[in-house]
Amino acid sequence: MIKVGIPRALLYYEFYPLWRAFFEGVGGEVITSPITQRDTVATGAARVVADTCLPVKVFCGHVLSLVNQCDYVFVPSIKSIEDNVYNCSKFLGLPDVVKAVIPNCPPLLDVDIDINKGQREFFSAIYAVARPFTWNPFKVNKAAQEAWQTHLAYKDLMRREALTPSQAIARIFGEEEKPEGPRAKAPFARGDAEREPLQPQCDMAIAVIGHPYTIYDEYINHRLLHRLQGMGVRVLTTEMAAAEDLNAGVARLVGRPYWTFEDEVVGAGGHYLHQTVDGVISVVAFGCGPDSVMIDLLQRYAKRQHTIPYMSLTIDEHTAETGLVTRLEAFRDMLVRRKRRRACA
Repeated sequence: MIKVGIPRALLYYEFYPLWRAFFEGVGGEVITSPITQRDTVATGAARVVADTCLPVKVFCGHVLSLVNQCDYVFVPSIKSIEDNVYNCSKFLGLPDVVKAVIPNCPPLLDVDIDINKGQREFFSAIYAVARPFTWNPFKVNKAAQEAWQTHLAYKDLMRREALTPSQAIARIFGEEEKPEGPRAKAPFARGDAEREPLQPQCDMAIAVIGHPYTIYDEYINHRLLHRLQGMGVRVLTTEMAAAEDLNAGVARLVGRPYWTFEDEVVGAGGHYLHQTVDGVISVVAFGCGPDSVMIDLLQRYAKRQHTIPYMSLTIDEHTAETGLVTRLEAFRDMLVRRKRRRACA
């Protein structure tokens, strides 16, 4: 059976169920790279220039971990999945980057996805990526339809039951859910001192917005979500909001989307800044051009609204864990004092 490697980075959290269902439907076996570790970032960063953004460095590290583990590595070039809405350049040139910096990589399945070229080109791309597995168009068509239904079920499951991508993936494929990191007595205080997490019954709700590859990769964000939960915070993410609410958030702030996945940042920000949350935290990778524009827009909007506190976290491979924890604690303490003042008013 032909083995296909899928790096656990970038669009993995967005489309992994769709990709896995499709490749298994055409007769392949899917292998995913291990979770991000120190060596993943170090080996990926060593292959690219210093100005490359952190998500691409992490992606290259994951591709390197798949060398000699599979027959093909799936690295799509996703230019656009909406009419007249385009992706960041790092997604457009990703296959070329991998070929240039990892010459010993297995052959790439580097299909181009661009909705603006028309439906015929789109389906031609789907058939092209399936050719190493089968030439039967009926089998490919059936696998594509089942994969799309799996994708819709994945999105609905996260929204309906407030699950993280890892939890939803485990649920869909009937796998035992793997812990996303150590949870018991995690060091939530400054430095290395430990303390018991606050009770989860706390009525504090914070929305964490950003792309899944920064929010759910626990190594590069230093277990951000678990730390907030350990502080007694109820965490809300983009995946827990309905599509129509995200679209309304984009329309409220920019009118129409310009960037693919803009709903993950602008849409979620526009939505949660109008909801009954106590605060909003955005997470962005240093050096990301589209995100820098969108985050600046959100910061200005939150300042004009002056109703819900907003904090932006910028991360890269040099981000210190202690500094991030200090900022989270300060933000939460500020929200607690704010709630107390309002309760006494």
